[in-house]
Amino acid sequence: MDKLKREVWQANLSLHKNNLVCGTQGNVSGIDRKAGMVWIKPSGVAYEQLEENMITAVDLEGRAAGKGKLKPSVDTPHHVFLYRNIKEIGGVCHTHSKFIAVFSVAGIPVPVLTTAHADIFGREIPVTPYVDNTADKIGKAFLKTYEKTGCSAVILGMHGLFTVAESPEKSAFYALMAEYCAEVSYYAITMGKFTGRKVRPLGEKEIDKWFGRYHSVRYGQK
Repeated sequence: MDKLKREVWQANLSLHKNNLVCGTQGNVSGIDRKAGMVWIKPSGVAYEQLEENMITAVDLEGRAAGKGKLKPSVDTPHHVFLYRNIKEIGGVCHTHSKFIAVFSVAGIPVPVLTTAHADIFGREIPVTPYVDNTADKIGKAFLKTYEKTGCSAVILGMHGLFTVAESPEKSAFYALMAEYCAEVSYYAITMGKFTGRKVRPLGEKEIDKWFGRYHSVRYGQK
């Protein structure tokens, strides 16, 4: 669990390093399924002040489970909901990054305009309708869209982004790449409007080809 706690801490720091968060917003968590314990960023702590021993532990009901005195993130209920309902994931990330926020306000999915987008996600990044943060509404909105699209990144309307992955580090990476895709798409669509050129997404066959290569044994190291 000490290893997982460090991974969660480092993943949270990466959000700040990559300009995916402002102030104290955003968080990453990780789960130890054998222990039934989730590690997550504490509520309201600035990233510049975040230390490894501040990462808090909760059980799968969101109740404090460690010896720390800091309160867990206010987004903890959404994280534990996703862990309870998506058994294959090991990390959850939540951000309000700038270009993702633009698409969330507009209610427009991020289209697959580049091979980099196709590599990582293999589909457009979907947007849910707006829901408030009471009960399990955010978790249910994410889950419904995740099950329908299979996309590991989902934009919550008028809110921000949630990503899920096999680890805290990977969930933070998906948040970084989602923001990159959103930024490229925003500028490409805007430039198309100014120049009178229609910006078109990659075709499905091309998307599948790039996604398949990236997620095959051909990519990366053993």
